[in-house]
Amino acid sequence: MSYLEPVQYPEPRHHGNKGEVNAVFRPATTPPDISSPGGSTHYLATNESTGGEFGLYKVELGAQSAGAKTHFHKAISESFYILSGELELYNGEKWVTGREGDFLYVPVGGLHAFKNVTDEPMSMLMLFSPGAPREEYFERVAEMTRRGGQELKQFRIRHDSYFVEDLEAGAE
Repeated sequence: MSYLEPVQYPEPRHHGNKGEVNAVFRPATTPPDISSPGGSTHYLATNESTGGEFGLYKVELGAQSAGAKTHFHKAISESFYILSGELELYNGEKWVTGREGDFLYVPVGGLHAFKNVTDEPMSMLMLFSPGAPREEYFERVAEMTRRGGQELKQFRIRHDSYFVEDLEAGAE
């Protein structure tokens, strides 16, 4: 197959004539970075490790896990790839059931939510682009949710997470 139209790639960021030894390997046996009774999160590629290009996380949710309520991001897109089990995904219009191999891309500003309503655990990859320092969010969201109120709202905003429930008229 021949392509007659010119293709556009981003401007080069590496200007050397030789490649570099700079790949990062993370063995599958690496323990999760966060573990709780409701699941675990593996930091596969962080904002810091990718120079801000993207963040990639493996998230494992236990049975009947609440996940995240409807929200959107102003600066980052978010993608979900189901590795195993099932996950209810809100695509901004309706809930769909994601199963192994299913993928949901949410552009910047797109409403989305997710939850595990089954009696089985599930796992997925979550990709944020461009990269953002999501680790603090993952590490502190449970604590901040327990605190609630204005402190939770400010925490969410600090992490580019705008929850519909926070924006509703009369919300605390």
